[in-house]
Amino acid sequence: MTTLRQPPAATRPGVRPNVVGRTGLYALLLANAAVVTVFFVQAGFASNALLVLGRLTGLYAALLMAFQLLLVARLPWFDRRIGMDRLTSWHRWTGFSVLWLLLAHAVFVVLGYAGSSSLDPVNQLVDLAETVEGVLRAIVALALVVVVGVVSARSARRRLAYETWHFIHLYTYVAVVLAFTHQVAAGTTFTASPVATAYWYTLWGAALAAVFAGRLALPLWRNLRHRLRVTAVVPENDDVVSVYLTGRDLDRLPARAGQFFLWRFLTKDRWWQANPFSLSAAPDGRTLRLTVKRAGDGSAALRHLRIGTRVFAEGPYGAFTALHRTRPDAVLVAGGVGVTPIRALLEELHGHAVVIYRVATDRDAVLYDELRDLALARGAALHLVTGPPVPDRLAPGELARLVPDINERDVYLCGPPPMMNAVLGSLRELGVPRPQIHFERFSLAG
Repeated sequence: MTTLRQPPAATRPGVRPNVVGRTGLYALLLANAAVVTVFFVQAGFASNALLVLGRLTGLYAALLMAFQLLLVARLPWFDRRIGMDRLTSWHRWTGFSVLWLLLAHAVFVVLGYAGSSSLDPVNQLVDLAETVEGVLRAIVALALVVVVGVVSARSARRRLAYETWHFIHLYTYVAVVLAFTHQVAAGTTFTASPVATAYWYTLWGAALAAVFAGRLALPLWRNLRHRLRVTAVVPENDDVVSVYLTGRDLDRLPARAGQFFLWRFLTKDRWWQANPFSLSAAPDGRTLRLTVKRAGDGSAALRHLRIGTRVFAEGPYGAFTALHRTRPDAVLVAGGVGVTPIRALLEELHGHAVVIYRVATDRDAVLYDELRDLALARGAALHLVTGPPVPDRLAPGELARLVPDINERDVYLCGPPPMMNAVLGSLRELGVPRPQIHFERFSLAG
């Protein structure tokens, strides 16, 4: 039986929490950049222009490194309003900015000191490493950041297994600690005044505390509290399986329809793997359900889970929820197994909904019977669109035929990347306002 609940006020149309989240992050970064600049000026300028540029780029690099930690901390307030995929995208571009700023810092400082001595740049770097406390640590930190930057390039990412890339990426935290100790030992701005010293300690402490809280303390506390375990494993077809879970106090788990968790099923051969799977039913306070298509050894193994298997779940994550509604009515567009968060959202969304389910054949329409019954109960329109990808059956004209008032609705979209890109293009051609389009891609970092 489906339980219908009135959404909280924050989920009703007209509220723009994503704007609040983005504005908050931008304002936080700009305010801190202004503070850092003031401290830099108060500390006094160096003996030549290259050293001035070197110290300034170093300060901005340190600020962005602390900001990086905030982006990957997975704090619920930011994640619900911005979404992990967008936070991860910002993390990526901020990371490359840190890399270039650190390289500029090293080059400017070495050339600046070499210009006022008789040493060439290489020997000047060696001399600084041997005579100035903290410089050797900074060199190691820079080397680690360069390695992480290289493996984070798209061409390298495609050649590496996720687990390998993630392990290398963890060295970023080592680089952060080394960079901080370098700043403490050699940073003139850091020690220019008690206020500046207190500021930098507070900044780094807050950033590290955010990571500790979001990545370690909160997941551990929630899993100790809720104690999730598998209660049923139900094959939906040869390639798709649904896993049902229960636990303690699930009515206090702040999960929403459309969100996902990073799931670790604590078996002896899979406990170390974490995979992002969306909830395929709206949380009812008693059970959780995920529905997964076989795409590798990890997802294929779920079919053989034993009842009672303990589960460690990180989350909930994601901004693909009713929290971001801007219009009373909605269009829900699903492709393949991307129907799982769409099916969950249909339970929670109020107002009239049109559901468009795109699959190659009728046999691929996972959870279609549930979706049909739920649409009937909610008074929603359901369209099953089948056939090969060419011709495009979700082209602008077809979408306009299925939903004539699509410009007046929120559009929630989930499916394979090619399908999502095609539908996003159609929505742009139809002139659907960007704030009314909601989608999220799984892309994890840190």
